Amino acid sequence: MSSRALRTPSSAARPVGTVTRGTTNPNRLRRMDRWIAAAHGAALRRAADPLAVDLGYGAAPWTAVELLLRLRTAAPHARVVGIEIDPARVAAARPYEREGLSFRHGGFEVPLPARPVLIRAANVLRQYDEGDVGAVWERLCARLAPDGLLVEGTCDEIGRRHVWVALGPEGPRTVTFAARLASLERPSDLAERLPKALIHRNVPGEPVHAFLRDFDRAWAAAAPYASYGARQRWIRAVRDLRADWPVVDRGTRWRQGEVTVRWEALAPRGA
Repeated sequence: MSSRALRTPSSAARPVGTVTRGTTNPNRLRRMDRWIAAAHGAALRRAADPLAVDLGYGAAPWTAVELLLRLRTAAPHARVVGIEIDPARVAAARPYEREGLSFRHGGFEVPLPARPVLIRAANVLRQYDEGDVGAVWERLCARLAPDGLLVEGTCDEIGRRHVWVALGPEGPRTVTFAARLASLERPSDLAERLPKALIHRNVPGEPVHAFLRDFDRAWAAAAPYASYGARQRWIRAVRDLRADWPVVDRGTRWRQGEVTVRWEALAPRGA
């Protein structure tokens, strides 16, 4: 286990983790947020305290502000706490606090008295070693409410391509691939945005490599549907892919340029 991800604090007040680059842009995480609202909105509505955490929101608070707005379309009483390991970033975010939105200094220990129903950690683990991921996931999942969800993944700078893992208190459940289809040449273009747990496993012999290979083949076979638009081509490719891979979502999500697959089908060999 690397010492960086689970560094033992020298005092109880010292957050666990290291400072990220902090790059962020407005609307960068819209695909992930919309998926969360659709997939996890019911759990947020059921919760007595629908608390969500934007972990590692970066140098500017835009992603936390947007997460609150998007979650409230599904759960009107949701509240969001943005957590950052850099105290200067927390201080810079404080002027953006409002009803339902606050900011706090912290790291992977998630220093809140309540257990969140959602933890979103986007573009946080990219700087860590692959060997760190399991321990970070375990730590974050242990902080979740019983009906909680951890969503961890990576996207490009303007949110056109995004891949994330969804985890419950018991561990990883699914992997979601999402793209702006008009800018996608082939599904394997998403490989560059695989989360840390998978990005180094996109090699022959690993399940995620086989999945992207088969997705590219299905995409090529669906080329005649391109005349109806990239969305129809994507939908057809996912329908074909479903014959060999455990796709868990349906056409309403495929139309958004998404596909979600069970984690067990893509998990690294030996994991």
